[in-house]
Amino acid sequence: MRILGQLGAVIAGTMMLVCGLATAQTRGGANAATPEGCAKLRLHGKKADAKACSEALVASGDPYKAAEGYWGLSEMGSGQWEDAKTQFEMAIKKPGALALWKARYGMLFHERFNDQDAGQLLTEALAQDPNCAEALLGIAQIGAANYDDKAEDYLRRSIAMGHGLSEADVKLAAANTVEAHELLAGLLLADSRPDDAIKEAQAAIAASPYDGAGPAGGGTDALDAEAVMAAAALLADKNADADAWLAKIKAVNPGYGVGDLIVAQHMMLNRRYPEAIAYDRKAIEADPQLWSAHADLGINLMRMGEEQEAREQLELAYNNGQTDKPTSNSLKLLDLYPKFVTTKDATTSLMLWNAEEDLLRPYFEEQLHKAMATYQAKYKMTLDGPVRLEVYPNHEDFAVRTMGMPGLGALGVTFGNTVAMDSPSGRKPGDFNWGATLWHEMSHVYILSMTKFRVPRWFTEGLAVHEEGQADPRWANRLTPEVVVAIRDKKLLPVEDLDQGFIFPKYPDQVIVSYWQGGTICDYIAERWGSDALLGMAHSFGQLKTLPVVFQENLKATPQQFDTDYMAWMDKHWGTTAKNFDQWRDSLKELVKSAEAKNDDAIIAGAPKVIALYPEYVEDANAYELLAAAQLNKGNKQAAADALKEYEKRGGEDPKTLKQLATLEEDLGQMKEAAATLDHVNFIYPVDEGLHRELGKLWLAQGNNAGALREYRAVVAMKPLDKAQAEYDVAKAYLATGDKAKAEESVLASLEAAPDFKDAQKMLLELEGTK
Repeated sequence: MRILGQLGAVIAGTMMLVCGLATAQTRGGANAATPEGCAKLRLHGKKADAKACSEALVASGDPYKAAEGYWGLSEMGSGQWEDAKTQFEMAIKKPGALALWKARYGMLFHERFNDQDAGQLLTEALAQDPNCAEALLGIAQIGAANYDDKAEDYLRRSIAMGHGLSEADVKLAAANTVEAHELLAGLLLADSRPDDAIKEAQAAIAASPYDGAGPAGGGTDALDAEAVMAAAALLADKNADADAWLAKIKAVNPGYGVGDLIVAQHMMLNRRYPEAIAYDRKAIEADPQLWSAHADLGINLMRMGEEQEAREQLELAYNNGQTDKPTSNSLKLLDLYPKFVTTKDATTSLMLWNAEEDLLRPYFEEQLHKAMATYQAKYKMTLDGPVRLEVYPNHEDFAVRTMGMPGLGALGVTFGNTVAMDSPSGRKPGDFNWGATLWHEMSHVYILSMTKFRVPRWFTEGLAVHEEGQADPRWANRLTPEVVVAIRDKKLLPVEDLDQGFIFPKYPDQVIVSYWQGGTICDYIAERWGSDALLGMAHSFGQLKTLPVVFQENLKATPQQFDTDYMAWMDKHWGTTAKNFDQWRDSLKELVKSAEAKNDDAIIAGAPKVIALYPEYVEDANAYELLAAAQLNKGNKQAAADALKEYEKRGGEDPKTLKQLATLEEDLGQMKEAAATLDHVNFIYPVDEGLHRELGKLWLAQGNNAGALREYRAVVAMKPLDKAQAEYDVAKAYLATGDKAKAEESVLASLEAAPDFKDAQKMLLELEGTK
């Protein structure tokens, strides 16, 4: 998340905690030629004085002060970031160098260059001086940028340590460290805790010195806290209150674009992209040299598909020293766009990597249009414009599209009517079901549009997970071991707090657990109250109704009563599995040992018992595959097929295993079942020439000529070594559909590749004879 990453660094440029002092100065005296004093002048918009102050630091002959001076001048547009780095390097190498200097150097890296070096410098500063509040503050900012749940703790510790207190005295701290309160307020708002965020922002405002400037009753140094107050008001659609807070900022410093940028970042985090773009523009209007705002605008424009202006803004930022990873990587991604092929129709725009376009386009187009037709009918709405779907074969390119957002391990992301997702080739076979991901993200497109982005994260994610299972039961919400452990250990959150499981997880697997919980909540609602209740809830959220009101209107229950009933329902379904988890794990280990010892009888006897303890487990070393292998060793193909069919039904998605099932089904004469199994593999890993060739053969034999044609054309798209056979197969499929002209084109292509190919020669003669 960039709200406390890039933006935190911008804020840090206007503040300073002094490491190891019992009474840390915050932002210093305005008239002193000190880094703190210069920062305060910049904060208050006194540009001429701030410039003179920074120039005095540069001329001081002290490397640390010079570094801060160059940093300050760069903030005002000079672009002397490298000079600042050089001076910091000199400062930290001096005998007796303070931890503060290394911490500040780390913050420069965080703001302009990279977090790896920043984190190293900050860690070294903290090791040198465990009471260095500035180092703690920086570590908290980097942690927040990566959704580290420890970021809040670091900020609270920095408040205490800024006063020379021990960690044991954190709760007793006087809490007048303005900047730490401001950053903590932003973190809490990002974590869907607006009430707590407002308290921290108010604490910062109350602790900020008031020197008579600006609106009466406000602290003139807590501009970022006031921006958080504005963002919180805007998220609650209290626009007048938001405007009032921003007016207070402008009264102190009309050119303080950082305040608008803070608001833009919170709008982005809550998927309100048009508003994020509007506040990015306001930030630039207030301060045209706020290059971080230009970069933020460029990234948000990319998210909305506005590539030309996005590039203009990003290049402007980069050329003026904003060379952080979000900016530079976004520009690199834009440079790759000419290598993609975009296909458009009246309702869609599909962007695929040029080397994959021929192979993937038929599959993605079909599912995209099918999902849109389904959701248009189900949600009773029509989108206000075409859907743009971007498919990235390199996961790191896709990650750039999600930079600054929670869940970089995600497979897809939605920006209004734009969806970005991984290509099947971007993941290890079996790790990714692109069909389920597409249906998931398309649910977001409709629900976010319907509610104007006013919907809790847990609800829209949960509904999308629910819809995956509605599209295909094999894609239904999967009960992974992480989820079972969370159920066993009672880690599921109350529905009113569930959003907090997505942003700053409190344990490693909480995001996965939260997706599962959100999905099963929607499953439960649909089962008990019907799908219309889910649609009604979406409309209620869109009307800005609170969660208790939404639950009362649509479910006739309080959130607390719902939690009780849901937990009972959940316990009925999976409580026994959770209770027996340790027994299942030990039993599976014994089953694996039997497999290693090639004791098929023990596996055949023990696997059903292991499956009964946890039937949803289809990950590595699952009992279904072990049982199937043992049955095959005994020559029992039907029993092996039955085990693998159950594996597939439960959501197993290893392509190799599913292809084995299809082979068994063919051997058993179950041709329709074999074709259905291979077609399922197409949604998991279609980058498989043999898969398409075999499925084409099966479908042609069954009279599914259109399906056979698609599969055989997929083989051609993969540029096989035996091009002649591939084109001949396409010709057979065209002939079966009755399209003799296309059949002749393909058979000629076959003969061009292999002029002596007898079957192709015969087909061509037959085609010529029918003219």
